[in-house]
Amino acid sequence: MTTTAPEFDLAVIGSGSAAFAAAIAARGRGKNVVLIERGTTGGTCVNVGCIPSKALLAAAEARHDAEAADRFPGVQAVVGPVGFPELIGGKDVLVGQLRAEKYVDLAAAYGFEIVHGTASFVEGPALEVELNGGGGTVRVDAAHYLIASGSAPWAPPIDGLDEAGYLTSTTAMELDALPESMVVVGGNAVGLEQAQLFARLGTRVTVIEALERLAPFEEPEVSAALEGIFADEGITVHTVTTLKAVDRDQGGYRLTASQAGAPAELRAEQLLIATGRRPVTVGLGLDAVGVKTGPLGEVIVDANQRTTAERIWAAGDVTGGPQFVYAAAAQGTLVADNALAGAGRTLDYTALPRVTFTSPAIASVGLTDAQADEAGLPCTCRTVPLAFVSRALANRDTRGVVKLVANAKTGRLLGAHVIAEGAGEIITAATYAITAGMTTDQLAHTWHPYLTMTEALKLAAQAFTADVAKLSCCAG
Repeated sequence: MTTTAPEFDLAVIGSGSAAFAAAIAARGRGKNVVLIERGTTGGTCVNVGCIPSKALLAAAEARHDAEAADRFPGVQAVVGPVGFPELIGGKDVLVGQLRAEKYVDLAAAYGFEIVHGTASFVEGPALEVELNGGGGTVRVDAAHYLIASGSAPWAPPIDGLDEAGYLTSTTAMELDALPESMVVVGGNAVGLEQAQLFARLGTRVTVIEALERLAPFEEPEVSAALEGIFADEGITVHTVTTLKAVDRDQGGYRLTASQAGAPAELRAEQLLIATGRRPVTVGLGLDAVGVKTGPLGEVIVDANQRTTAERIWAAGDVTGGPQFVYAAAAQGTLVADNALAGAGRTLDYTALPRVTFTSPAIASVGLTDAQADEAGLPCTCRTVPLAFVSRALANRDTRGVVKLVANAKTGRLLGAHVIAEGAGEIITAATYAITAGMTTDQLAHTWHPYLTMTEALKLAAQAFTADVAKLSCCAG
């Protein structure tokens, strides 16, 4: 039986950061909003992404720091085996707590409804929602619609992979026992975090990456530093390596790979595929309402986040753009402003930072050296090893570098790239500098508190003008 739901100003497919940001902004304008969620409220970040992974990474880092305590004279620590079920259970409790506080309770506080069911577009446009639990079907009519259905882990077509089964970044954090060994396919952000997480908990980890280096979209100096760190921590890395076939028996996985054109075979108890995520658009009925998608299933939007259908908008991972929770939230708010108030706003991604939460962490903002060159900008750069940063020396941890990219003619800062403990905090300062249009000379003469890691920015900026050849290199 089909019933008709009340009309809304905004109906949203999804309940993640883009959806909630749009709903809160819409309620701030006094508009009626409904969210439709087929799975667990909160989307990727709180349930299977940022929160659980960083909670486990923090635990793994605590264990590693205890093992490395002897880098300080006179300090020793005893590290025992990991109680893995308890660790996963603690993560689940935290996720449940934050889901309630940051999503479920927030919806109630702002006064918008979350309908649990599977939505698809029908002519109108309208949404037909099949309610969870066999509750029938309802039709949702709204003045505007927002597609915020997110993304899901994606695996490439590999012979035998589907039959053998594999872990994703989601299911790896739901294991009930710590694997003895694991192969991680993919050397970008998710694969790097998961590889180090399990290695620090005691799993023997091998990473394979199809491109020439780990973190292939970061600066080469960052990749080189990370590969050295992984080697020191006992993580085996095979670059220029592609997985060709997968087989599984009682002993685990048998993997056939191609390493720089030569055959190679790997064995492991578990296999984690971390080769990226794809937008979730299958089953949404987009063709019925004229919403176009791209080659990876991403919803095509203009600078205002409007789709090819006038009253339908999209935000977050489903658009195929930057897969960051803060980008999704900003886009969701933008949709509410543009759809409900005709604001005509756009977002500037020039100084959009990113962080990979390895330890040391990787963080970047702005252009790489190569990107500046491709853009036809006169480029100069400086790289400062952490061995010259006083805070790193005091911490007895000088793993990492800071690289700044600047316009060779104007001195304006174009990019900053860091691998260091606290890289996420360091990159925030660089983000402000790029947003403000600062030059390296201005950055060099800005106050930086002593014995903080952010002083590395000042040292790198000073290297553009000072006679510090051993601190600097220029590839521009």
